Order: sequence, then C-alpha cells, then structure tokens
Amino acid sequence: MNQPAVNQHIEWHHQLRSRLEDLKIECHFSLDQDFYLLTLGNGKLMVNLISLTNIKPPENLIDLQAKYKSAEIKLIHLWEDVWLSRPLQVVARIESLLGLNTRIHGRKTKVQKITKPIADHFINQNHLQGAVNSRYKFGLFEREDLVAVATFSALRNMNHTENYKSAELIRFAVKAGYSVTGGLSKLISHFLVLQKPTDIMTYADRDWSSGEAYSNLGFLLTATIAPKQFSLDQNFNRSLIKDTSVAADEVVFNTGSLKFILKF
Repeated sequence: MNQPAVNQHIEWHHQLRSRLEDLKIECHFSLDQDFYLLTLGNGKLMVNLISLTNIKPPENLIDLQAKYKSAEIKLIHLWEDVWLSRPLQVVARIESLLGLNTRIHGRKTKVQKITKPIADHFINQNHLQGAVNSRYKFGLFEREDLVAVATFSALRNMNHTENYKSAELIRFAVKAGYSVTGGLSKLISHFLVLQKPTDIMTYADRDWSSGEAYSNLGFLLTATIAPKQFSLDQNFNRSLIKDTSVAADEVVFNTGSLKFILKF
C-alpha cells in the first residue's frame, strides 16, 4: 500500500496501521480537510487520528463524527496519547467494532462476585479507560475462564421520588478477542436481583461510541455531557482537569459522553 507523503513524519499512524495489517485488517489513509483518517475493512469504520501536535476544537470533532454518521459510517476519535499508553486495548476495541471477535453465548457463562484486585487487573487489561473505584464487582466465567467484568456503584437515594434508588454501571469490559452475547444483560440482571435498584445509569464515551449496546438493552439516552479536559503525565496517562483556569503543560480532551438510564 502506498503511503501518502503528508503522513510520512507521523510514526504512531504507521504503528497502528502496521498492527492492523498484521491482523489482516485492510486499511488506508486519507485526508478530509486537515483531518488524518484511517478507513478500515469495508469502509464502514473510520478512525480519526488526532496527534498531540495537531489538536482541533471538540466542536470540530463532533461535527466530523456527525458528518460520517449521516453517511452510515462510524467514525471514532483516536488520540495519540491513548494509542501510546494503551495500544493493545485500542487494537482489541477496533477488532470488536469490526465484528472480528470470537463469540461466547451468555448462557454458557456464570456470574460470580470477584475481588477488587481481580476486577482491576481485568479492566486495566481490557478497557480503554482502565479501572476506577467501584462498590460491586462481578465477573462472567466460562468454565474457569474470566471473560467479562462489570463494576457498579453503591445505591444512591434520589430526592425526586420516595424510595427511589439509583446505581451506576461504572465499567464493563470483555476479554480481548471475545464478545459475550447477552453478557452485559446477564450481569445487570444479577445486580438487579441482589441490590434491587430503581434504575441503573451509565455513560458512553462519545469518542468511541454512541451507546448502541445500551440502547439495545433498553437504556434511554437522557443527557449529552460536554467535552472534558485532561492533563497528561510523562507516561501519557490522563487526569481530569477540574479547574480549567489552572494552566497545564499538555492538555487533551474528549468529545464528551452520553448518559443512559435503564429503569426497572
């Protein structure tokens, strides 16, 4: 495949393409205005490659995503820092979006409570955003093999309705290279039986998702969350900037998130 001259100086673009081509995933570069795009597979998935030296306003990225969605093309935003810090997770997510995973049916799995170290290790290995604190942690096992993990918050009393309790689905991760059909539904059902929340809410990262998996389970889109800024450490790990008036050496952002709620 010929390499566009305009991309020759961007090493991480080549790293990504090389990794995908090793997996027999057809891909090619293109330009849309001054966005560097990588088209994958049958052309229904595109990756907008955002280098730290070529950052656009979040509104431009949202508009770009909407433009391709209108043409029935899913476009995701991949930042350079995300690739450099979590390349294995990026490739696994792309394979999943292309439908290349080995499928496991949820009926063949069982739910078990798992410890924080096991949950954190699994999520750090298999989720783009890594592990964060949670109250409840459950794993899906196929025989003795842990294939998916979901973590939830504690129940919160909501003031708008008497005896109304809400919980958050904080993380859901599946073992790289696999998809568990009905897996998230099975984990949510288990949590519902144990804790009996009135609803479960969660967020979809707009850089990578429009929340299709949640909509398919009956979650309703209730809010669009504005983009957030993050600072980077020397290992390209992100930390949320809560006070935007404080200057940071290197700042990146996301395109916001979508809030979904499943009521019972």
